[in-house]
Amino acid sequence: MPYLESLKVFVRVVELGSITSGGRDLRLTPAVASKRIKELEARLGTRLLNRTTRKLVPTEAGRLFYEHVRGVVASLEEAEASLAGFEGRPRGTVRVTAPLGVGRRLVAPLVPRFCDLFPEVDVRLRLSDRRVDLFEEELDVAFFLGTPPDSALKLRKVADCPRLLCAAPEYLAREGIPEAPNDLLAHNCLLLRYPRSPEYYWQLETPEGLVKLEVKGRFDADEGDVLLSWALDGRGIVMKPRFEVAAHLASGRLVEVLPLNPPPPAILGCLYPHRKLQDPKVQRFIDFLLRHMRLALEHP
Repeated sequence: MPYLESLKVFVRVVELGSITSGGRDLRLTPAVASKRIKELEARLGTRLLNRTTRKLVPTEAGRLFYEHVRGVVASLEEAEASLAGFEGRPRGTVRVTAPLGVGRRLVAPLVPRFCDLFPEVDVRLRLSDRRVDLFEEELDVAFFLGTPPDSALKLRKVADCPRLLCAAPEYLAREGIPEAPNDLLAHNCLLLRYPRSPEYYWQLETPEGLVKLEVKGRFDADEGDVLLSWALDGRGIVMKPRFEVAAHLASGRLVEVLPLNPPPPAILGCLYPHRKLQDPKVQRFIDFLLRHMRLALEHP
């Protein structure tokens, strides 16, 4: 078992880039995780990791070993999951990612409740507005908000989420209230941008159909909550799912812009590899999250 644990530690350290992060992901102290790496290197008779100024990186031997052993660790975890399902007791770790707004407001509140129901399941939640690769980052479930990407992954839809444009009253008093979609071209629009981001334009519904607008802004960000904070500070107009800004609309801190020309709804859903269909902990997690997320959206 120490050897298998050492393999698991090595794989997570390579994937997360540090002894501390890899150990934390497996509920081990940095000292224990470091010891497991040293034991593995001693057994193999070669150095597997080099330390740079910022992170640990695998040596050439370490990279080769990782490419072989990551499949072994994945197969072992799947075998353990299958046995847990046979016993009727899901256990193990579910690794999940979600956009910041969805993660903070919908996913994160449900994680403790799920873990209360299944005390032998651990959840690792990573929040980011960037699109991630489930296979490269060894994730089990990825929630998304927008247009589902074309992929070989399994998709389950949660709901269609209405979106809207909104801004702070002080911004609209200073810059004027847009009365038609084209008026947005003269405004500071707060845009979600990141490498390879498709969000370089906005689409709005009109009686003639969807209108595509190449809006611009003086500053943008790769995190949706940063855009929201700028909007609240009176810095521009932002596009958001209604559930993310409902409280601010109710309090008057934000005002809906162009209510007769809203953006089309965004799809909220989750993606997961087909092989995870056989994993009881992943099945239970997805079923639980989707059921309660739908309830939260129906009764905000």
